[in-house]
Amino acid sequence: MKPFEQKLWLSSPTMHGDELRYVTEAYESNWMSTVGKNIDEVERIICEKLGCRYAVALGTGTAALHLAVKLAGVNPGDNVFCSDLTFGATVNPVRYEGGKAVFVDSERDTWNMDPAALEKAFELYPGVKVVVLAHLYGTPGKIDEIKAVCDKHGAVIVEDAAESLGATYKGRQTGTFGAYNCISFNGNKIITGSAGGMLLTDDVEAASKARKWSTQAREAAPWYQHEELGYNYRISNVIAGVVRGQLPYLEEHIALKKAIYLRYKEGFKDLPVTMNPYDGQNSEPNFWLSCLLIDEGAMCRQVRGESDALYVSEPGKSCPTEILETLAKFNAEGRPIWKPMHMQPIYRNNAFITREGNGRARTNAYIAGKCMDVGIDIFSRGLCLPSDNKMTPEQQNKVIEIVKRCFE
Repeated sequence: MKPFEQKLWLSSPTMHGDELRYVTEAYESNWMSTVGKNIDEVERIICEKLGCRYAVALGTGTAALHLAVKLAGVNPGDNVFCSDLTFGATVNPVRYEGGKAVFVDSERDTWNMDPAALEKAFELYPGVKVVVLAHLYGTPGKIDEIKAVCDKHGAVIVEDAAESLGATYKGRQTGTFGAYNCISFNGNKIITGSAGGMLLTDDVEAASKARKWSTQAREAAPWYQHEELGYNYRISNVIAGVVRGQLPYLEEHIALKKAIYLRYKEGFKDLPVTMNPYDGQNSEPNFWLSCLLIDEGAMCRQVRGESDALYVSEPGKSCPTEILETLAKFNAEGRPIWKPMHMQPIYRNNAFITREGNGRARTNAYIAGKCMDVGIDIFSRGLCLPSDNKMTPEQQNKVIEIVKRCFE
């Protein structure tokens, strides 16, 4: 079997032509900065699609998360409960504001924040008032259960829907469940502007504050007057033009991603693996990335350091390192599951809570090779497969064959 002639990407932008029209419109009208019709239209369209009242288009999803954390009232020294199995951009804004992330373990049904672990976290840290919830790989978490816990303890939800644009929970779009919500238009997301993000809220005052803060917090004066800290966070009319051209294709992109997921699921039915799970009764993911979890008994020996990994090949078994290295040899891009935040060197001194309580002892046991919490287990046995929606069925069948060979 030969390598792919052109690299098979994890998830690259899929362009349609409308994007160029709106970018050209920005160029020809000379609206190239942070004001223009593309920005206005993107905000309007997102509000209509998702069912929120106000949208503030920003330069990145991280900027949106930062302003959301600021709006939620995080102050220096405040503890904030955060999803543990996620990308660093979910939790870094807490630190921007001087807060301290307390990481909450995942549950196995969706790989997202565990409501039982969140309840335990409130028992241990009863004064916490902000919860940052991420929907991993486009799959909604157990939102009703998490909201019930937060409401019980008077906590505000900041919803990180960066990966889950278009996903629904009980018929309602993700990015609308928190007081302050965020989506991303980064280059590999299901809808892209090459960059860009958006803060979503039903609070008009919060939206007004976010707009002000994102444009250097300039006051309504005839000169440049500043009375509070501001940021250069507003999206450009050019990038908004790309997003505007992409948005009509959201449902098409989701359908393509779902077909990829289902094709993998069928192709791997005879292997000792499962796909990333979701609650089919209550939620419909956007299937941004298709992920694989190897059965415990089918894992060959694998050791990971801070920047490298080793494994011992065994007949009938495999591991994420072997599969990812084999895919790379065939010119296909895969990726490890996000490394849990509480295992990151920058956050190793932060608290980590499982449904049993303090999870640090279990992390130390994992390092010694004895046991694992849920997030570490998923990281250890899981990987993200090529999920590019321009991938042909023939190319995907080849990926499936490559993975199967790893278990021979």
